[in-house]
Amino acid sequence: MNFQLLGNLVVPIIAVIFAMVIGAIFMVSIGANPFEAYWVLVKSSFGGTRNIFETLVNATPLIFTGLSVAFAFRCGLFNIGGEGQFLVAYITAAWVGAFFNMPMWIHIPLTLLAAMLAGAIWGGIPGLLKAKLGVHEVISTIMFNYIGLYLVNLLIRTVLMAPGTLPATPKIAKTAQFARFIRGSRLNWSIFVAALAALIIYWILWKTTIGYEVRAVGLNPFAAEYGGISVARNIILAMAISGALSGLAGASQVMGLELRALQPFGFIGHGFTGIAVALLGKNHPVGIILGALLFGTLQRGANMMQSIAGVPKEVIHIIQAIIIFFVASDYAVRKIYRKIKAKQAKREVNE
Repeated sequence: MNFQLLGNLVVPIIAVIFAMVIGAIFMVSIGANPFEAYWVLVKSSFGGTRNIFETLVNATPLIFTGLSVAFAFRCGLFNIGGEGQFLVAYITAAWVGAFFNMPMWIHIPLTLLAAMLAGAIWGGIPGLLKAKLGVHEVISTIMFNYIGLYLVNLLIRTVLMAPGTLPATPKIAKTAQFARFIRGSRLNWSIFVAALAALIIYWILWKTTIGYEVRAVGLNPFAAEYGGISVARNIILAMAISGALSGLAGASQVMGLELRALQPFGFIGHGFTGIAVALLGKNHPVGIILGALLFGTLQRGANMMQSIAGVPKEVIHIIQAIIIFFVASDYAVRKIYRKIKAKQAKREVNE
């Protein structure tokens, strides 16, 4: 087996095991039974069809946002603006879904495309600023997160607010809604859209010229430029595609779950959690799906652990943070190792 592939598999697994062990130590320190807590976590996430469906519901937006972070990262960019891209797509999907009348076979694709376009614009602008003015994408995407949050709040409280006291848009038309699998379950067709998105992103990155250029820029922008690849164009394109993927998460929230846009009093969290999912999945679509399922499981089981096993849900947040820490540490160690090797090689050449 390829050693790099083996490392990519082993590090996340070790990170999860360490996180669970440290989480168990925290539970023991507060007088809780870690075996009971983890059993509740597993049972509430996978014990029966409805629990499995709810776990998949939690995982679906994380697949989109994980893919979003990963695509930008493959181009050497850190898109931390998933929250803003999610929100502008969220309000766009609510607007197209509620204020347009058309057949379902047109309405659903149009709503998805509109949300993707909104997310692509919100991600593409920081990409343009990076490519043309050298503005670091971390700074600009953080700023765009807050612009998106306050813009969506403004629109929901004013021009798009439905009659009544609830700060929300009107309910979207049935022709713009994703069908649900069974009555009483929230799982809907957006899970298949997420799986299709993962497949398409894999194909783009590893089977197309666009993906080759994006990865080449991410590995070495100077060598890519020397080889005739436009670094600026690929930066803008990667950030736009990244934003469009976060936009799909916003669309799925409206079209499959809430059926309207509710006033967000803060960031929902899918964009930030997507960063952790991408790190855990090593920026590969298959790894991202598995990472999203893990975080979906933790989110699903957190409340049940608190109510049944008496374990505060903050313990789950600690476990998530530890997983991220170990995976991120792997990136740091590899980067330091590469720098040391480069210095050694340079020293040998000079000698």
